[in-house]
Amino acid sequence: MSKKIFVGSLPFEMSDLDLEDLFKQYGEVTSAKVVVDRDSGRSRGFGFVEMSSEGSAESAIEALNGTEVKGRTINVSIAREKTDSRGGGGFRNSGGGGGYQKRRNYNNY
Repeated sequence: MSKKIFVGSLPFEMSDLDLEDLFKQYGEVTSAKVVVDRDSGRSRGFGFVEMSSEGSAESAIEALNGTEVKGRTINVSIAREKTDSRGGGGFRNSGGGGGYQKRRNYNNY
């Protein structure tokens, strides 16, 4: 069973191929993707690697987490499943709500 890995604090000049090369020494890499900004095309500084086995993924995480790559210390961990929580709501200090509120003009009373 393949395992997906999150890689953070990547150097901005790192490519998908660079990321794959970094991880393939620990086992078979089925995919490696540096996430880029859709407007500018520039790296967002993180990516995902999928490895063919759980054992190779754990070896890569243990070996690479906290190491320096092109002057940056990378963070490597098991990727969490994407959730569809986008915040919002609007109760207490949750940051939700918003919109237009009509102001009362007390000078006309």
